[in-house]
Amino acid sequence: MTEPKFINTDGAPPGVAPYSHAVDCGDYVFITGQLPIDPVDPDSPLPEGIEAQTHLTIKNLQAVLTAVDLDLSHVVQARVFITEFKRDYAAMNAVYARYFPTDRLPARTCIGVTGLARDALVEIDLVAKR
Repeated sequence: MTEPKFINTDGAPPGVAPYSHAVDCGDYVFITGQLPIDPVDPDSPLPEGIEAQTHLTIKNLQAVLTAVDLDLSHVVQARVFITEFKRDYAAMNAVYARYFPTDRLPARTCIGVTGLARDALVEIDLVAKR
């Protein structure tokens, strides 16, 4: 059995809690939930609106995937957490859908939550397969 590798990358924002950006378990890589935080200036305000926040969140996920030599085409499962479900679900979906071809959509759960770190509107975590 391959030992897990705990990955952190400068390409993604630093953690807001004690965690690794990803855990590489051989065939599967588990990507920690990413927020819409600017990796270059993590203390800057979050972007306005669900669309901008979803774009930046996915860009941060792409940075973590790149650090383990993968990309969004390897994603098999996603979990999306949004704080304003009724208001933002459709707009978040419109942005999210731009990143995945219709014939390679990962399995997904979308959950409405009462709050996220930094008062973000969205957080997304992933599972990818080599």
